[in-house]
Amino acid sequence: MKISKYAFLPIVVFLFSVAALPLISVNPAWAAEDEEKVLVHAKFPDFKTARKALRSFETIESDYSKGYLVMKLTHEEMDILTQLGFLLEEQSPESLSRLLSATRSATRAASQTGIPGYECYRTVEETFAAAQSIADDYPDLAQWIDAGDSWRKTQGLGGYDMMVLKLTNSVVPGPKPILFITAAIHAREYTTAELITRFAENLVQGHGVNPDFTWILDYHEVHMMLHTNPDGRKKAEAGQLWRKNTNENYCSFFSSRRGADLNRNFSFSWGCCGGSSNWQCDQTYRGNGPASEPEVQAVESYVRANFDDHRGPNDDDPADDDTSGIYLDIHSHGKLVLWPWGHTEDKAPNGAQLQRLGRKFAYWNGHSPEQSIGLYPTDGTTDGVGYGELGIASYTFELGTTFFEKCDYFEKTIVADNMPSLIYAAKVVRTPYLTPAGPDVVDLTVNSADSQSSPVSAGALITISATINDTRYNNSNGTEPAQQIRAAEYYVNTPAWEGGLPKAMTAGDGTYNTAVEHVKATIDTTGMNPGQHIVFVRGQDADDNWGAFSAVFLYIQ
Repeated sequence: MKISKYAFLPIVVFLFSVAALPLISVNPAWAAEDEEKVLVHAKFPDFKTARKALRSFETIESDYSKGYLVMKLTHEEMDILTQLGFLLEEQSPESLSRLLSATRSATRAASQTGIPGYECYRTVEETFAAAQSIADDYPDLAQWIDAGDSWRKTQGLGGYDMMVLKLTNSVVPGPKPILFITAAIHAREYTTAELITRFAENLVQGHGVNPDFTWILDYHEVHMMLHTNPDGRKKAEAGQLWRKNTNENYCSFFSSRRGADLNRNFSFSWGCCGGSSNWQCDQTYRGNGPASEPEVQAVESYVRANFDDHRGPNDDDPADDDTSGIYLDIHSHGKLVLWPWGHTEDKAPNGAQLQRLGRKFAYWNGHSPEQSIGLYPTDGTTDGVGYGELGIASYTFELGTTFFEKCDYFEKTIVADNMPSLIYAAKVVRTPYLTPAGPDVVDLTVNSADSQSSPVSAGALITISATINDTRYNNSNGTEPAQQIRAAEYYVNTPAWEGGLPKAMTAGDGTYNTAVEHVKATIDTTGMNPGQHIVFVRGQDADDNWGAFSAVFLYIQ
């Protein structure tokens, strides 16, 4: 196991590294440990600076369309943002209560489910019950695994098991590449656990019905820790702006600021670079040592047990190009897709590949793709155990516009925008540093040459068609190059990684010469057994990059 060389540097190095950052001329906010924070309405000068500030300071709301953030800041932090061109207006303390209770209504009695006022979000207990139901209803596809204990459970104070929902078709043997997702590590971020729970439900309900969901679960694994801070989440479900775990040994037993920030407590780069606080009452308090908190111990142990180490001992050692596995940590808010590093402005050794996949995720969800570092570093975060130690492609999604997101926005925007990003992650997890360089398969269809009906008789000629597109990246923060399409191919029933035989597809106009090509092929179904069959399709660009597979069913009478 690698531990970053930064993990045990003396405090003087922390302070020096912060002071050296070009965008800040003063120490971070926690230097004024006893100063009360002020609620401010902050009009930002530009989107790039706004997003960096959002990652660095406590931000309650992010409304990019209207050009402002709502933030809780010390006077020192206010000085920093003023120097960067923000226009700050102090708000009354009552404004925060009105903001957080704006949609919290007395609808609990009517529905009796969900968080009061936010019934689209299941409680911890309801989320765990849903996961248990998935495991019960789909025993060949799902397992509900105990991966450890929350802080309160370790103390005999109730608490929760740190549970992981594992999805894969156990009938199909492995080994299989793994997509690992954590959610709700910050308790007040309502959208995260619900989004991932719905992703799990979509996958199992779609197996055998949706061709992509079917092959994903047949040949890949999806592991989800739906609540990574369940003790803290119960505080947030009561309407408290709770971020950390509930460790009563930090700050004060009676304080809503007690606990450790679990996303500053991971071993790799813990406390290294001025990206966390050593004051117990601060919202970014890192705990009393690397992985001191049982919730973080559960995550680190699970990741190390399920992924191999693909990175050398030095910080500048890249992971192998064919490294499998992806780790997604789902947060809110800010509409961001982030990748390592967060503890330094240096690029990660796999920086170009991480950027490429990040821009692909951001194509689907419309978020801004960026390296994790903000106005100042963040250290001891989840990507440390994923990428820092093991070389796994690791990302943070920041969903939406606020912690207590309204259900209407969640249902219509967050779910719709982010579900395709999660599906894409599950598709490319076998080679996440290679596959995103290739083109996507779009609008894949199958029909009979004799009839549009389905199923068809054995011996019928089946036409499959698709669009192969190499341009689908989010280029809002830099540009990912597009290549001409070179080829497309299909496999019937047996995919490439299982030794299937490829069959070439032809360009619709007869020539592959653009970055977006319509392709087609004819399949002779003579000798095919009755029942459901699956056809896998992928495209290749001029740089020899094969993109992600998409699939379609065909049915033989």
